Amino acid sequence: MKRNVRFFILVAVCFILSFTLAAEEGMIPLSELGKLDIKTLGFQIESKDLYNPNGVGLIDAIINLSGCTASFVSCDGLLMTNYHCAFDSIQFASSTENDYMKDGFMASDRSKEIPARGVTVRVIESYSDVSAQVLGVIKKGMPYSERAKAIDKKIKDMVVDTEKKFPGRRAEVSEMFIGKTYILFVYTYLKDVRLVYAPPRSIGEYGGEIDNWSWPRHTGDFSFLRAYTAPDGSSADYSKDNVPYHPKKYLQVDPEGVKEEDLVFILGYPGSTFRHRTSYYLAYEEEYRLPFIADLYEFIINVLENRSKVDRNLEIKLSARLKGLWNTMKRNRAQINGLKAIGLHEKRRAEDNALQAFVDKDPKRKEKYGHVLGKIEEIYEQKKKDAQGDLILTMLRRNSKLFNNAYTVYEASIERKKKETDREAAYMDRNFKLTREAIEVDIKNYDEVTDKIIFKDLLLRAANIKNNKRIPAVDNLIKDGDTGKAIDAFVENAYKVSRFNDASYMMSLFDKPTEELKKLSDPLVQFAIELYPSYQAKKERDKEQEGQLDELFSSLIDVKKEFLGRDFVPDANSTFRLTYGHIRGYSPADAIYYKPFTTLHGLLEKHTGEPSFDAPKRLFDLYRSKDFGRFSVPGLNDISVAMLYNTDTTGGNSGSPVLNAKGKLVGLNYDRVYGATINDYAWNEDYSRSIGVDIRFVLWFLDKFGNAQHLLKEMNIL
Repeated sequence: MKRNVRFFILVAVCFILSFTLAAEEGMIPLSELGKLDIKTLGFQIESKDLYNPNGVGLIDAIINLSGCTASFVSCDGLLMTNYHCAFDSIQFASSTENDYMKDGFMASDRSKEIPARGVTVRVIESYSDVSAQVLGVIKKGMPYSERAKAIDKKIKDMVVDTEKKFPGRRAEVSEMFIGKTYILFVYTYLKDVRLVYAPPRSIGEYGGEIDNWSWPRHTGDFSFLRAYTAPDGSSADYSKDNVPYHPKKYLQVDPEGVKEEDLVFILGYPGSTFRHRTSYYLAYEEEYRLPFIADLYEFIINVLENRSKVDRNLEIKLSARLKGLWNTMKRNRAQINGLKAIGLHEKRRAEDNALQAFVDKDPKRKEKYGHVLGKIEEIYEQKKKDAQGDLILTMLRRNSKLFNNAYTVYEASIERKKKETDREAAYMDRNFKLTREAIEVDIKNYDEVTDKIIFKDLLLRAANIKNNKRIPAVDNLIKDGDTGKAIDAFVENAYKVSRFNDASYMMSLFDKPTEELKKLSDPLVQFAIELYPSYQAKKERDKEQEGQLDELFSSLIDVKKEFLGRDFVPDANSTFRLTYGHIRGYSPADAIYYKPFTTLHGLLEKHTGEPSFDAPKRLFDLYRSKDFGRFSVPGLNDISVAMLYNTDTTGGNSGSPVLNAKGKLVGLNYDRVYGATINDYAWNEDYSRSIGVDIRFVLWFLDKFGNAQHLLKEMNIL
């Protein structure tokens, strides 16, 4: 992997201009941390305090929490993360009798902590560059689909071998530059995670979807969990005999907080960015994938929200799914608007043209790279043609729970017969328990009425595909008679007969051979069997395109470096990164300026008594008492609730600690402003702002509202 820390930003007509570490853009990978001259940036710690391969650094306190980020804040495995990162666990444990979503949850002592269902912890132990080993499986003349499969199998082989060498650890190979560099990470892997504290939803999600992706924000988006191990310190499933995990490092919480223009930095696991992709990729995103998903999710949201009004039990059941759908839908809409507003596709096309002109100037360069951009364009033109059918196939499994259960059972019967590293990842021994547990969670939250409506809608969308990319199994449903009536009849019968909403029945089918499953009279199993060839064809097509793009992007990286005369860091890919910036407001439009802090006074001003803005009465009483103590903002006689800063973040940074120049915890990252949703494609200091909950609000709330002084003591605050 290239070891350099210079970055690039996109500008209107020029291809890419360089900038140094004095700028705030960039998600710096683990391999570069030791090379940062952080003193010149304003840090008051040493580089080795960030990451010390021969000792302990801040990195040892930062974890991947099932796709979010969290951090240890005590020597006994206490974790701090966002409320929304623990939301699924809170929802799963809630009922009308124990409504932890409405009332919040607090374990007064460790014996009262409850399992955080589906949550796991990963802490980095080591990393190594394995690019040569991964790319060594490629043979000259190998078909592209075989190339992609060979790389995939090699990665799985390495993961399985590594986990055999390090029992209880988790291994992952991450592609840093597409088709070019691969890093093997080894993690401590903890499976017993318990819920310790969560505020009421009226605080943890204050502002709801109205305020989501926006500023000013007043959300108390925080929660606490605890990681446990077996008594001998090894990773173990939940057991009453387990003991708190003792991390190598935990963060010191700074109750003094921060002020405007203070340097802050974030350590975490950002999801995915796409800043090195071509204009052809952006056109596919803007014209096809983003709007398809946004439109579909808007429909599903309306279905679920109407159903949630029936009773509180259904509202609890559907809440986690609704939250995820809203978040994705609103982000996609914002990204579409943002891409169009700044004309990013056109700008990137100009950059592609500039690169092509550079390639064409030199005969040797043209011979080696002249085809690259043209071939990438061809692939994305084909993706556009396949988009409707491919997206519907993906969404059928993602959004129709009953059908997905049937398909998973059938696919598992085929995959589980294969050698471990030839299987799809979900069916490998290392993942299969998690796959089954995820289905059990879905069944607990299953609602037949909404599932039928969504399944029927997706089948109708499939029936209305206009090009030659139709889905044969769907056509077989409607070959006789009226399309709507045929689909209605199939869906009504399927949901009347099917037992895939029964968890024990589902689990028993995982032991059945394929031939026995084929004999089942369940209409959804039979439909899954008919659809299986379409999913396999899509998978093969994806592998073919993946193999081509791996090779093409590898060449694209090389020629970009020639053109720029410099290296650049890879896009975010859920691996550990550092980003830094300053507490800073911004101006999103003419004559508007947003300050970088919001207050408790502002939170209560928003109160309407409606679900999104229904502040607890006790919060008003506490505000009137003005008992803010050491957590008061100097000069304000108020509490800071949320803060704004110009660090470079994306999905996965939720729950990431916001640290001050001394490396102390001053907040938790949880969102971006509306205009910054296009950070995934291009970053700009003018509009790129991230949002975090201020640690002063968290500590004050625990003390005065939550009566959770035991947690403050554990964090050395009292």
